[in-house]
Amino acid sequence: MKNEESITRQPDGESPCNSAQEWYQRGNEYRRQQQWHDAINCYIEAIRLDPDSPAVEAKKMLDDIMNFYCKDMYNP
Repeated sequence: MKNEESITRQPDGESPCNSAQEWYQRGNEYRRQQQWHDAINCYIEAIRLDPDSPAVEAKKMLDDIMNFYCKDMYNP
């Protein structure tokens, strides 16, 4: 039986992912397209299914990117 919760977490128009690896790969595709929010959501789902997934490191990298700002730009 498929996990209904996973199926409902798809971005619109995408086929359902059934494994952490599929979620991780989909997250990588979104990351390449610079769709950060969708990529993070996919990585979170991959981590939920497999806490040892490579999505853990990928999510950390995206979190760093999203949290970065250049302090010099705000304090001329």
